[in-house]
Amino acid sequence: MIYQGVLKKMPTENLETVQYYLELGSDFLNMNQLLEKNLELNFVHYQCLSCGLDKEIYRQGFCKSCFFDIPSAGDWIMRPELSTAHLGIADRDLDYEKSVQLQPHIVYLANSSNVKVGVTRKSQIPTRWIDQGAHEALEIVEVPNRYLAGVTEVALKEFVADKTNWRTMLKNEIEDVDLLAWRQKLKAHIPQEALPYFIDNQKETELHFPVNKYPKKPKSLNLVKSQSFQGKLVGIKGQYLIFEDETVFNIRANEGLFVSLSIVAG
Repeated sequence: MIYQGVLKKMPTENLETVQYYLELGSDFLNMNQLLEKNLELNFVHYQCLSCGLDKEIYRQGFCKSCFFDIPSAGDWIMRPELSTAHLGIADRDLDYEKSVQLQPHIVYLANSSNVKVGVTRKSQIPTRWIDQGAHEALEIVEVPNRYLAGVTEVALKEFVADKTNWRTMLKNEIEDVDLLAWRQKLKAHIPQEALPYFIDNQKETELHFPVNKYPKKPKSLNLVKSQSFQGKLVGIKGQYLIFEDETVFNIRANEGLFVSLSIVAG
């Protein structure tokens, strides 16, 4: 059976073990069921997630012209502190920006490769933590808009990392940390305007990923360059497929590639 479609971030479900799904065309695959199967991936062409054209992907699954035009790729996506919808000021499309920015946001701590601070919409908990490969996470602040979350993150990243080391995360080199203690320590550095929204009674969330074998030296697959890849799937963590030969493939980073996927007889 050959499945074909454009790659998009894998939807997930936080059960006893995180469940991963891959949408390819009209097919909806439970990737957990493909563990220990030999898979073949082939690059077919590009398909921008906005215009749908076969144009080279620039960032976030979009071609260059769409990336600099559509409201869902504004700078405030990656830098929440640049949000202005709460002031009634548009970046690219005020109605769209209000719909995303003016809703509850969480500032959180996550432990994937190290303790990091991050921002997400409340509706994206725990999806955001799963996508980052965090094995534990903790909410710090719940604020009513994206701007407040952004300025809080900016203040806290002076004292804690805001990036995940993807290699360390995939190797499962887990640092034993006390997120509750970190939350209390960081409270003193929360901006005054966000301090009333501090959360001090939330417990840690633990996440368990479907990985049978962690890579010791993960090497990233560039499917456009190689055109084709075949290997045995042995794990899924974050948005990465992990193969037996220690090749890893980041689905999120390859959004907008139209691919074919087939299960190869072992």
